[in-house]
Parts: sequence; C-alpha cells; structure tokens
Amino acid sequence: MKLEADSDSEMELIGSTLTANYARPKTSHFLPAISTMASSYRNPQQVMAFNPNVNIWRTNSFYKSNSIMPSTPSIQHDGLDLVRARTSFFPSNRTAMTNRYTPDDWYKSNQSHYWESESSRKSAERLRKDTMRLIQDKDQLTRRTQENTSKNISERLNDIRFWKSELSHEIDNMVTEIAALAEVKRRLERALAETQGPLQVAQECLYHREKRMSIDLVHDGVEKDLIKEIEVIKSCQERMRLHLDRATSQLASNRAAQHELEKDLSDKLTAQRIDDRCHHLRNTSDGIGYYRGIDRQDHAVSLPDSWSRFTDDNILRSQSERATSHKLRDEIEILLNTTSNEMWNQFNNVNIAFTNRISETTDAKSSLQAHLAKTLQEIFQTEMLIESLKKAIRDKENPLKVAQTRLEERTRRPNIELCRDNPYHRLVTEVREIEDTIQKLHERLMEAENTLQALVKTKVKLENDLSIKANSLFLDQEKCMSMRKTFPSMPRLVGYT
Repeated sequence: MKLEADSDSEMELIGSTLTANYARPKTSHFLPAISTMASSYRNPQQVMAFNPNVNIWRTNSFYKSNSIMPSTPSIQHDGLDLVRARTSFFPSNRTAMTNRYTPDDWYKSNQSHYWESESSRKSAERLRKDTMRLIQDKDQLTRRTQENTSKNISERLNDIRFWKSELSHEIDNMVTEIAALAEVKRRLERALAETQGPLQVAQECLYHREKRMSIDLVHDGVEKDLIKEIEVIKSCQERMRLHLDRATSQLASNRAAQHELEKDLSDKLTAQRIDDRCHHLRNTSDGIGYYRGIDRQDHAVSLPDSWSRFTDDNILRSQSERATSHKLRDEIEILLNTTSNEMWNQFNNVNIAFTNRISETTDAKSSLQAHLAKTLQEIFQTEMLIESLKKAIRDKENPLKVAQTRLEERTRRPNIELCRDNPYHRLVTEVREIEDTIQKLHERLMEAENTLQALVKTKVKLENDLSIKANSLFLDQEKCMSMRKTFPSMPRLVGYT
C-alpha cells in the first residue's frame, strides 16, 4: 500500500507537470505558431505514442539515453512472460489471474514511465535551451545584418551625395559655359549683321563708279581696292557663318550634356530620397510590411562599377564638351578681332585710294581748266588775227584797184604813146606785188582759220574732259565718300552694341 501510495504520489507529481504553467505553449510574436507543436502540448499522449511513419526530431542525447532504457513494449512483453511463467504451475488460478499484473510489473511500468518522463523533460529542456540559443543567435544575426544593411545604405547615401555634388558642380559649370557661348554667339551674329552694311556700301561704290564716262572709266586703284574689300568682307562673312554653325551645334551638344547631367541628378535625388527613407526605417516604423518573393526579384539594371562609371562618363562627357566649347569661344574671339581688323584696314585702304584718286582727278581738272583758259585765250587771239588778216586783205583791194585802173587807163593812150615805159613796168610790178600779198594773206587766213578750228576742237575736248572729271569727282567725292562715312566702328565689328 505504501508502494502504491508512493507510486500514486509520484504519478500525481509527474502528471501535474503536464498542466504546469511553463509546460503550456507560449505564444510568440516573433515566429508563427506551429500547429503540431501547439497540439502536442495540448495532448501529450499523442506525442508519446509511437508512430513509425512520423519522423519526430530528437537530439543525439535522447537517442543515447533511449538506447539504454528499455522500451515500453519490451517491458510489457517481459511482464506477460513472467505472469505466464508464474501462473503456469497453478492451473486453478489461470482463469482468475489471466488479466492481472505482478507488483514487479507494476513497479517496472512506473519506472518506465519515470524514465520516459525524465527523458522527455530533458529533451524538452534541451530543445528549449537550443531554441532560446537559436533565437538569440538569429536575433543577433538579424540585428547585425540589419546594422550592416543600414551601414551599406549609409555608405550608398554618401556615394550618392558625392556624385550628386559632382553633378551639381558640373551642371553649374555647364550652365555658365552655355551662357558664355550663347553670348559669344549673339556677338558673332551681331558682327555678321554689321558686315552687311560695309558690303552694301562697297557694292554701291562700284555701282556708282560704273557711271564714270569715257576715259575716266578705268580700272584704277580705287576699283581694285573696292573689289578686294568686297572679297575680304565676303570671306569674313563666310568664316563667321562657319563658326556660327559650329557654335549652334556646340550649344546643342552642351544642352544635351546638361540634360543628361540633370537627368542623372534627378535620378540621384530620387534614389537619395528612397535610400534615406530606407536608412531611417526601424522595426517599429510605420509602413513596413511583407512583400513575398521580393528577394527573388532582381530589378537592378546596373552594378556599382557601372553605376559610378555611368555618372563619371556623363561628367567626363560634359567636361569634354565644355573644353570644346571654351576652345570654340576663344576661336570666335580671335575671329572677331581678326575680321574686324581686316575689314577696318581694307576700309582705310579704300578711303586712302579714294582720297588719292580724288586728288589726282582734282589736279587733272585744274590742269584742264588752265589749258582750257589758255585755249580760249588763244582762240580769241586767233579770231583777232583772222579779223586782222581779213582787214588787211580788204585794205589791199583798193591799191590793187588803183594799180589795175592805172594800167587799164594807160592802155587807152593813142599810137606811139602806148609805150612800155617805166611807169608801165612799175604798175605791173605793183599789181603783181599786191596780188602776191593778197595771196599770202589768204593763205595765212586759211591757216588761221584751220588753227582756230583746231583750237575750238581742243576747247570742246577740254570742256568734255572737264565735265568727265567733274562727274568723276562728284561720284567719288559726293556719292562714294559720303556713303563710306557710315562704316561701323571697331566695337560694333566685334559684336558689341
């Protein structure tokens, strides 16, 4: 009875552990509940029942201890053999004792239960400790992983900030360069527009000088310099247009590089905002949730090397475009100074040629005027000479008449009185002398008249030449030189207003 009482008390103690507080399944918010684990706590007999088809995990120590302890079916089998052995000698008691057990069977059954309970408890304790250790290890691993991830995100944010700073700096430089190139391009356009005036003036001068007449329509130095000035201006315009096209193309390239930088910077800002939000996420943060299978999805389009190389290539391209743009600006500055000097020097050369030509024409006109004045004086004197010759011829008519009348009258002398005497010879000589004088005077008169005609022709030529020179002076001095006063100044030729 005492043994049964002790057994009952031990059985009660052992049975009470199944309803203890620590044996109840604990709800964990860290891991999801496992149905088999919870049901095993609710029905411990199902866990202890042997099922060969179910693979239940046990620790190595459990199997070692279990190999020493005899199994329940083997104990029961030995107990039954013992009962049969002990009752086989008492046939009269076989019927009454067939379903009974001996105290040893009872004791061994209790011992078996004790061993199984102790083994189960040790296995559960080891499982609990291993599980707590596993939980702590995984918790530490999760914390370290999360810290490392946060550190990586922080480093990534630093990289993004660095490249964002580089992109912002390069964008500022590119914006400055675009503004500078646009200003130089506007100056070049103004300078190109300013060359149209001098070109039109030079062409107008050539057109007006085509109105020169006769001998003044010569291919002189002024015309050569005007043609050269037109060639110089057209050459300057051609070079300006070429550099203007290059500046337009370079501006497009600069803006394309700026667009790539700004797009990259916008992507960096978005990535920085996202990574910064991810960096500040905590286990207690709002908005966190499960995204099943997100770790198996790879949306990445670049690697760290290609990512940094992409931005670096954009910056290098922008720097290359800025260097090309800066070089083009220097070339345009040199071109503006060169073309303005060339046009201005040629403009001065044409003005000097005009001045020399006007001086030569003025001198020629003055000489013509002097010769015309002398010719007019000579014409006047020749006309006076002709009048004198005519008067002299008229003056010889009466003496000739007298002499011829005397000879005619003396022919009326009668007979022997009609003598060839000395008066006769003298009258004949007088008549011949007067006739010879008149003949010579007529010859001189003809010469004087011819000379007068030549002088008149010379006068006409001189007057015509004077009118030509006056026309040339008017065209060069009044028409051309008055237009050339509107030639643009040096600052306007280099694009400044």
